[in-house]
Amino acid sequence: MRTCAAAVLCAAAAVVTGSLTAVPAGAGTPEAPSAARAEGLTWHDCGTSDFPTLQCASLTVPLDHADPSGRQITLAVDRVPHTAPVSQGPLLVNPGGPGGSGLRLAGFVAAALPKAVAAQYDVIGFDPRGVGRSTPALDCDPGYFKPVRPDTVPATAALERAGLARAKSFAAACGRKYAGLLPYIDTVSAVRDLDSLRQALGAERLSYFGYSYGTYLGAVYAKLYPQRVHRLVLDSIVDPAGVWYGDNLSQDYAFNDRHRALMAWIAKYDATYRLGTDPAKIEAKWYAMRAALAKRPADGKVGPAELDDTFIPGGYYDGYWPYLADAFSAYVNDRKADALVEAYDNLGAVDASGDNGYGVYAAVQCRDVSWPRDWNRWHRDSWAAYAKAPFMVWQNAWYNAPCAFWPTAPLKPVNLANAELPPSLLFQATRDAATPYPGGVAVHRLLARSSLVVEQGGGNHGITLTGNTCLDKYLAAYLTDGEVPHGTGDADAVCPRSPDPKPPATKAASPSSPAWDLHRMIGFRH
Repeated sequence: MRTCAAAVLCAAAAVVTGSLTAVPAGAGTPEAPSAARAEGLTWHDCGTSDFPTLQCASLTVPLDHADPSGRQITLAVDRVPHTAPVSQGPLLVNPGGPGGSGLRLAGFVAAALPKAVAAQYDVIGFDPRGVGRSTPALDCDPGYFKPVRPDTVPATAALERAGLARAKSFAAACGRKYAGLLPYIDTVSAVRDLDSLRQALGAERLSYFGYSYGTYLGAVYAKLYPQRVHRLVLDSIVDPAGVWYGDNLSQDYAFNDRHRALMAWIAKYDATYRLGTDPAKIEAKWYAMRAALAKRPADGKVGPAELDDTFIPGGYYDGYWPYLADAFSAYVNDRKADALVEAYDNLGAVDASGDNGYGVYAAVQCRDVSWPRDWNRWHRDSWAAYAKAPFMVWQNAWYNAPCAFWPTAPLKPVNLANAELPPSLLFQATRDAATPYPGGVAVHRLLARSSLVVEQGGGNHGITLTGNTCLDKYLAAYLTDGEVPHGTGDADAVCPRSPDPKPPATKAASPSSPAWDLHRMIGFRH
């Protein structure tokens, strides 16, 4: 699932009895410590111009935590050390994915938090098992997203056969290359790694701050190791009731709404973009552009699938809207494709790290829980959703389709309901397409002592440390002394949404700003 989502559904009955996630057989009781006996870390300087105080290390953990003396793998770790006289210990940060690298996030979080808050923590980033600089790193099918791919909308039987062949081929390639690894690339194994990291850091307890899928990783850690949690911050929250197939279908409707929000935003600035003032007509022009690219891909690189890849990030973060609108306008009004190709290169193209991230994404999600194995179910559900919300349905379906053919068996679920945690703090935007509002409410109900801070009307995914001072004051207070708001109803506190972007005075530059940097780290999947 790209970053699980949904249209705004009432979550009142969604997870009152507790939601489920996957845990390997023999995972032990929730309080059981990791089977690994992690040793201390050896740190070395690895600072950059942006984050000069960064230090790096590596941690060896068992591939199978039930067999600690068996095959070992290595996790890449970095940190920004605390500078205050008294430390609150490690604050582990994760950007989501699954498959996202967390190494750069440590520096970002340490720099974005108020200095007095960041000074109290060793801010720890890490590449989860299989990701990035951790070894071994998955790369199931290099170049799987190389352009130009077949149109994702299977308007003909031949196109659907082509999509199925690609999905089956990817699953088979992963099985061939990583037969001994795939059974251990899953959320709970990654959670066991986190507790090994805690031990290696010499900490009795850890704090955790996760975005997107990182909220799910953190909630599972909190379930298995509640006594090891000092602070828990979850931003843009996965609804565990739908992992992962159902959440993907719900996500399709939410992203369609965000795409239409972009069309409405463009309509407000007709003087800039010259695409009209009627959002429905602008949307029709977008689909006409897609049809034209199916016949003649821009620069031999951007066809309809690549256009989808380019505009989906706009559903995650509205800061991209001026950039996307420029590309759209230039193609439709001026018959120029340069800006569209540039937007694809910056937002949609998948490089070697993206190939790695997708491999881990598929491995984790396909292993975590059961998926429908009958393609007829996917076909029926996707066409039903497409009839109402066409923007992302089939792109999302094919992205996850390898799970219909995955070579490893799914894991069994565990209830995430948790009454043993200290107070935790949750953040959720009401119009987030990637992890929708009902997920935040559901997890708030599952974590008995949690508080939920809502960005009313906000549509971005990943909302703290992006300039909303109301949200960030709650984050700073909680990390400082554990203070959380208390309210009635679903939300304990409500913040106004961050303002929509405005067209720049000059042509929109390639995305570059602290908020853009965070959203690139969070990624365009979950």
